[in-house]
Amino acid sequence: MARARPWDPHSKLVFWLKILLPISAIFILSTLFLASNAVRPEDAIPYADVDIQTLVQEPRLTAPVFTGMTADGAALSLMASEARVGNGGNLTSGQIIGLVGLLETPDGGKTNLTANLADMDQAGGEAVLTGDVVVSNSIGYHINSQSIRLALDQTSVESPGAITADGPVGKLTAGSMHLGLAGAAGSGYVLLFKGGVTLLYLPSSQGTGN
Repeated sequence: MARARPWDPHSKLVFWLKILLPISAIFILSTLFLASNAVRPEDAIPYADVDIQTLVQEPRLTAPVFTGMTADGAALSLMASEARVGNGGNLTSGQIIGLVGLLETPDGGKTNLTANLADMDQAGGEAVLTGDVVVSNSIGYHINSQSIRLALDQTSVESPGAITADGPVGKLTAGSMHLGLAGAAGSGYVLLFKGGVTLLYLPSSQGTGN
């Protein structure tokens, strides 16, 4: 009967490694699965808090753009952060939030308009701007008003109430303001201040050395 061969240290090491390594691998894999299955409620994907009922009752558009030409050939473009359609889903009226507008007349003049709100009435051919209304044009006037009526079918920018303005000759206040055709079509455009106009004349310092 053959005698059992004594194990040397190397053989013993290989024998135990064959047992320990698979067990270690199983332990590591089970740890990974346990960790991956842990659920953290605070990591849930956030969903927008959308009131579906409100969206159905009050349709709205995000970042709308309105462009058109007036009867006298001026280009009008209006942009906004949001627009709400009028009552009953009337697409010809509504309210614009965060309005930015540009009116470019055929003679090369440019008038910029900004307002917090604007009530649009396309059927009536006008928009009423309210809330920090600012009108500035290429000839250097910067006008502030509580309300501006902007025609959509002709060149007409009108403040029916008081305005304050900075212009090429100084600061002024007036009871009303109107930008539009000077007369018949092709006669040019004019900016008029009316109603108790006061002017603080600020002469230019150019050439005075100041």
